[in-house]
Amino acid sequence: MAVSPWTPPLQSQQWRSYSASAPVPARDPSFAQLTSDDVRFFQGVLGLGGVVTDDDLLAVANTDWMNKYHGKSKLLLRPRTTEQVSRVLAHCHERRLAVVPQGGNSGLVGGSVPLFDEVILNLGAMDRIVSFDEVSGILVCEAGCILEKVDAYLAERGFVFPLDLGAKGSCQIGGNISTNAGGLRLLRYGSLHGNVLGLEVVLADGTVVDTLKTLRKDNTGYDVKQLFVGGEGTLGVVTQAAILTPPKARAVNVALLACASFQDALTAFRLAKQELGEVLSAFEFFDRTCLDLVLKHHSAIRDPLPPEEDGAPPYPFYLLVETAGSNQEHDSAKWDAFLEAASAGEVVQNGTIAQDAGQAAGLWAIREGITESLAKNGVVYKYDFSLPVTDLYRLVEDTQQRIGPLGVAVGYGHLGDGNLHLNVSAPAYSDALRARLEPWVYEWTAQHRGSISAEHGLGQMKPHALRYSKADSAIELMASLKRLLDPRGILNPYKVLPDEADKRDATSKKQQT
Repeated sequence: MAVSPWTPPLQSQQWRSYSASAPVPARDPSFAQLTSDDVRFFQGVLGLGGVVTDDDLLAVANTDWMNKYHGKSKLLLRPRTTEQVSRVLAHCHERRLAVVPQGGNSGLVGGSVPLFDEVILNLGAMDRIVSFDEVSGILVCEAGCILEKVDAYLAERGFVFPLDLGAKGSCQIGGNISTNAGGLRLLRYGSLHGNVLGLEVVLADGTVVDTLKTLRKDNTGYDVKQLFVGGEGTLGVVTQAAILTPPKARAVNVALLACASFQDALTAFRLAKQELGEVLSAFEFFDRTCLDLVLKHHSAIRDPLPPEEDGAPPYPFYLLVETAGSNQEHDSAKWDAFLEAASAGEVVQNGTIAQDAGQAAGLWAIREGITESLAKNGVVYKYDFSLPVTDLYRLVEDTQQRIGPLGVAVGYGHLGDGNLHLNVSAPAYSDALRARLEPWVYEWTAQHRGSISAEHGLGQMKPHALRYSKADSAIELMASLKRLLDPRGILNPYKVLPDEADKRDATSKKQQT
């Protein structure tokens, strides 16, 4: 197979604004308004440098990276210790000041951005690596550590972080845990629910809950830490974490393969699991429209797999396959078996295998450049679904049929774990297009026994759609946990739980009193 060198795309900070699709709730009048006395208290706890009131800095913190969600917070706090977080939250609980915990602000559903005037609690200054045990591979770090820096620290010691994301240069470990981020390594290493061994968390009233154990086994009742993995900062603020990290693979192989149909892509996945087995670490897919957008917006990247015959149509589907093992000779034999099986049945039409780390990074740059390319192309309606793998691309096709000329539906994601990133690109935001998409796209997902959020979380984008994935009884249980751990509702309000559930909670509390 031919191998072509690529140049990774340049990162851009220019994004176009478009309207949010979720209904916006009214500000809860029970929350207090910030006063000068509050600011003085926070300055006494954090020092002047930990209290930000500058309009330009607040504008950045009030806006997500896609320029989709915009808050109106007048105060940004930057604690440096768990004790400071505790004192801040105790004061906010007493005063009933709403708080939005914030990490790298790299999410896609507005979970780390205020809706109104909530105080922003940014954990970025808490960025220490506390300890690392090279025998067990267990890392203890603070919540503000940036994923890419932690991964580099581990790489120097022969380990890797069990999570990899396109936003790794800005996202923070606390945010990764609070959203239960999935990413590119989940197929090999599993979710953070399995890799987080312990947490230090500060509750809404300032109570510090210490489950920061570095044990693989601890069968002593309820696994409390799991409440905060994926809790999106609504139940408590993660300040430290103990995480199991695997050894760094000595043999990494990456290939880009082209398929003539999505059914062929599914067959290739079956063959990959069969032949590559335990060394298979990533199995990504994207359609031709995704690749065209990357080529359009990144002039340094060329088509990696042009048609072999002049005038032939481009391939409709592409697979990015990675293995990570400890023996190159062993893994090469597995690759030979996989490619032979895939070629024999014409499951794979063309392909290229990276010959060194630079070429591997170039192939990954294509996959990781899709999100940015979509953003540069216009407005984007972004959806993140879990579905049975056989139904993944059917949703893209049905979406395109439903929206017609109003937009272009594209599909990419983690085929290895059934995670589709459905994106609809359009020149400008349109109420007509949104009406064609929602709630139909959630209904379609529910009918196919899928989840409306595979890895991005709910944030402020999807609480209204939660019932498409959760039964009422489960939502009521979630609401009761919120009521127990945050009785005044100050932590990341208006997120995760549907507005109706919040109202029922309020009614219930009144009846109880």
